[in-house]
Amino acid sequence: MDFLGSLDYVDREKIGALGICGSGGFALSAAAEDTRIKAVVTSAMYDISGMGNSMDNETRNNMLKGISEQRWSDFETGEPAYKRTYPENAPLDELPDNLTGVDVEWWTFYGLKRGWHPNAGGSFTNSSMQSFSNYSLLDHIDSISPRPVLMITGDIAHSRSISEEIYEKAAEPKELYVVPGAMHIDLYDDVSKIPFDKIEDFFNKNLK
Repeated sequence: MDFLGSLDYVDREKIGALGICGSGGFALSAAAEDTRIKAVVTSAMYDISGMGNSMDNETRNNMLKGISEQRWSDFETGEPAYKRTYPENAPLDELPDNLTGVDVEWWTFYGLKRGWHPNAGGSFTNSSMQSFSNYSLLDHIDSISPRPVLMITGDIAHSRSISEEIYEKAAEPKELYVVPGAMHIDLYDDVSKIPFDKIEDFFNKNLK
């Protein structure tokens, strides 16, 4: 925001944020603490901090013990430990047989040609969750009001419940838009399902 506002061609009163998947939660969190963001759109939103704050204390403490020890190793080697999830050298031609649940959807995108990239390993570092385990990014989402929020999800998206839960916590003005026949990953790249007109209209109306 500091940088955008320094540009001659940017109107400081017309800056919005759009976040997809985990960045949807980050966009909401940024708007909750920075009133210079005048309107927010999320698509296929994930609340990453919800992962680290939904455990019981024993599970959380065990996770943090492992992460804390890992930090020593990361410091000594000069780089964080990282385990890649998806193929490194080339996409697969078909899905692995042992996939179940939501992993099928993730691998359909990141493991196959559709969304594979050598730099998209699909994992956090081994110590990344430490930063998300002590607080919730979205505790103050209602403070975004009266700035507007548009949350987009798919009717068959595995993440739909996350958008619905966070939508209930947000204050007006807000809108939840459900795309028919859209999975979570469809809202990454399926231009026949991403509601571009809806997003454009929202920003044109609220950043005028």
